[in-house]
Amino acid sequence: MATMRAARMHALHQPFTVDEVEVPEPRPTDVLVQVKACGIVPNLGNVLNFLPEWWPHLTFPPLPAIFGLDVAGVVVATGAQVHGIEAGQRVYVNPGRHCGGCHACRTGDPQQCPAYTFSGYFGFGPGSAELFADYPYGGLAEYMTAPLYSLVTIPDNLSFEGAARLGYLGTAYRALREARVDSNSVVVVNGASGTLGVGAVLMALAMGARKVLGIARNRGLLAQVEALDPHRVGVFSTVDAAEGDVAAWIRESSGGRGADIVIDALQSGAEPQPLLEALAGLARGGRHVPVGGVLGALPINLNVLMSNDQRVVASLWFDTADGQAMASMVESGVLDLSVLEHEVFELEQVNEALAVIANRNGGFSNYVLKP
Repeated sequence: MATMRAARMHALHQPFTVDEVEVPEPRPTDVLVQVKACGIVPNLGNVLNFLPEWWPHLTFPPLPAIFGLDVAGVVVATGAQVHGIEAGQRVYVNPGRHCGGCHACRTGDPQQCPAYTFSGYFGFGPGSAELFADYPYGGLAEYMTAPLYSLVTIPDNLSFEGAARLGYLGTAYRALREARVDSNSVVVVNGASGTLGVGAVLMALAMGARKVLGIARNRGLLAQVEALDPHRVGVFSTVDAAEGDVAAWIRESSGGRGADIVIDALQSGAEPQPLLEALAGLARGGRHVPVGGVLGALPINLNVLMSNDQRVVASLWFDTADGQAMASMVESGVLDLSVLEHEVFELEQVNEALAVIANRNGGFSNYVLKP
C-alpha cells in the first residue's frame, strides 16, 4: 500500500506531527487529489485547540485527525462513476460536505443539511461524525479524497496559492449575493483590513458595487484597502472614534442614505459594539450580513429593524457553483487576486504555520502550506 506524509493532531494543545499514512483510495463517486496548496486560517493552531471549548455545539473529527480546510491541487485518480472530471485537471476542493439524502439535500439546499460539515475542520451537527468517517482527509497531507460534487475547476491564471484563498473569498461572495449586491449598492465592510475583510472588499468591487466603505483600526492597512480602487473605496479608522462616529461617517459617505449592505467581517472573539455601530449606519431597506466572529447575544431592537424594513441575514460558507463563478471571475480578469502576498510553508513547518497569530500584512497576506 502506497503511503504519504500527513500532518496530524493527536491531542489538544500538543504539536502536530508529520506521520506516514496510507494514500486513500477514491470511492466510486470520489476523486483523489494531490494537494498543491492548503490555505491556513490565521491562528489556526489556537483555533483548533480551543474551538471545542468556544463552540461546544459543533462536532469535531476523532483524533488523530488531518485538518486543513482550503485545498487546491491536481486530480490524480477518479472513481468509476466520476464523469466530467479527469486526471490532470487543476481544482479547488470545496470542503462543504452534506449527506445527500435529507430534506435539505433533496430540495437543493445542502448547506441546510443537519449534517453539514467542513472537511478538515468541524461539523455542524451529530451527523457530521459519519461524514468525517467518509472523508477523514484534510489538506495538511500530500493527498486527499473528495466527492465529485465538491470540485471547482480552476483556470491557468489562478495559481494554487490563490485558489487556496477561495474559502474566504467565497464566504464574502455568498454574503454579497444573499444581500443582493448590484451596481447601485453602497457596501460597508466592517473589519476590512483582515483576511475575510480584504476578501469582502475585493469581491464587492468585482461584483460591481457602486461604493465600498471599509472600517477597521489599522490606518496603514486601510490605506492599502483604499488603494485597491481609490475612486470607489473609502476607509475609516475606529482608532479614537467616539460613539456614533461610525454610523455618521457611513451616512456622510453615502449621500445621507446609509449603507445598502453591511458585511460584518470582524475577527473571531470581537466585541459586539463595532458590529452594532456599523448596523446603525444601515439604510432603510438595507441588509446586514454577519460572517465574522462576534460571539454572544446582541442588544438589537427588532422594532427598529421592522420599521425600517431592514434585515439581518446570516450567511454560511458557499457552494460549489459559487466557487466556479469565482474561478470564472478570475479567468476573465474581473476578480484580481494579484494583491495577495503568498506566505508559503512546507509540510514539516506545519506547527510554525499554524502558530501564525497575526497576519504580517493584514488580509493581504495569504498563508498556505504546500505538502
